[in-house]
Amino acid sequence: MSKLVTIFGGSGFVGRYIARRMAKEGWRVRVAVRRPNEAGFVRPYGVVGQVEPVLANIRDDASVRAAIKGADAVVNCVGILVESGKNKFDAVQAEGAARIARIAKEERAARLVHVSAIGADADSDSLYAQSKAQGEAGVKAAFSKAVILRPSIVFGPEDQFFNRFAAMARLSPFVPLMGAGSKFQPVYVDDVAQAAVTAILNDRFSGIYELGGPEQLSFRALIEKMLKVIGRRRVILSVPSLAAAPLAFGLDMAQAVTFGLFTNGVLTRDQLRQLKRDNVVSPKAKTLADFGVTPTALDTVLPEYLWPYRDGGQYAAIRDSASKLR
Repeated sequence: MSKLVTIFGGSGFVGRYIARRMAKEGWRVRVAVRRPNEAGFVRPYGVVGQVEPVLANIRDDASVRAAIKGADAVVNCVGILVESGKNKFDAVQAEGAARIARIAKEERAARLVHVSAIGADADSDSLYAQSKAQGEAGVKAAFSKAVILRPSIVFGPEDQFFNRFAAMARLSPFVPLMGAGSKFQPVYVDDVAQAAVTAILNDRFSGIYELGGPEQLSFRALIEKMLKVIGRRRVILSVPSLAAAPLAFGLDMAQAVTFGLFTNGVLTRDQLRQLKRDNVVSPKAKTLADFGVTPTALDTVLPEYLWPYRDGGQYAAIRDSASKLR
């Protein structure tokens, strides 16, 4: 019988790419999510019955154990950018990560891959960064041979970074940026997936790896690159922290007073703290190269999925070409 991998968050942005690659390797794939009825799109990644969504809530021991039972390998891709309801940074990214690692060890899974983030730091003033570091500590304590992947901003067709700003640029003449000078090292989602799969298939890997693409660019430079791809001229407004702080505070308070009926997906105070720091691979870190992965450049991928935001969409290139015939 083929081997089994359980992927927590396997229908999410990064998880679905790992699921697809593991199915191609011939493994059975158990996609552990809170809403399996919304994850049916993963089934065609393999033959009938090879890839199956199952119910799991990483805040609950019993459902995590049921999802891991019988698995040869476990991957945790679950993470949140904004707290909402019971999904707090501590509950999901610290306690949840540690719970998965502990139960994976108890259920005798041979391999564990945990997807964290560059910037994980127990001493950070960001609750997000603190919880990521606490999650890593819990994983290492429970599963000493675990592989921890720390990607920078992940880009790809389903990302919430370039798609978000491209949608904004389509509707507004201005693109406001907080932390415009902060540097990022965007990494292609399938490169992250390839690293995770390589870590599962080879037990010589362990420890922390920082994953970034071939370019380190400022936030402003990334938006300028995006605007060039979608062919739109927009004014990039650098908003200083002192001006952004009241907005973030107001939006956070709106979420608090509505008891979560409004979720602050615009800008939080915690995100402002994160934007004060660069998000790039450390000089001495183990990287994609250790997995034999050559990082994919932004320019080779962005045009493949940002075309809907161009004036004319998929016909923009044809229209521009035709205009030169006059």
